Amino acid sequence: MAESAKSTRRMALIIVALLLAVAAAFFFSSESKPAFYIDPTDPQRISRGQAIYVQHCAACHGVNLEGQPNWRTRLPNGRLPAPPHDETGHTWHHPDIVLFDITKHGFVPGKTAPPGHESDMPAYGSILSDEEIMAVLAYIKSTWPKEIQDMHLDVSRRHHRD
Repeated sequence: MAESAKSTRRMALIIVALLLAVAAAFFFSSESKPAFYIDPTDPQRISRGQAIYVQHCAACHGVNLEGQPNWRTRLPNGRLPAPPHDETGHTWHHPDIVLFDITKHGFVPGKTAPPGHESDMPAYGSILSDEEIMAVLAYIKSTWPKEIQDMHLDVSRRHHRD
């Protein structure tokens, strides 16, 4: 009987240790970068992204990422003006994977836009490589204050877990 009690106690300790290991793994993984993460700290990528942004994006989104005036007010055609990509806009509310998808494929109703949504935002998948798109997004993110970058990282983490 004593041997059975020791065996049961040993099994209970193993189970507790496994549960603690799983909890620790979850905790530490929630602090890591999401699976799709665009690093806004690489100076070469940022410089390249800025040049691409000026060439392909600034005409609508502004040289200083300020967007078009009254970007929240619909135009006569029912579409919205180009939003800012600085911290005053909503770009940072979307995870990296969604920003990449919108840039590459445009707004896709039911996927990256509400059903029936129309936008003047073109798809850049046939114009820019994936690396060029990521460089543009790295440049945009690099201009955000640290607290906005941190909030954006949290958005990307939450999206990754969903």
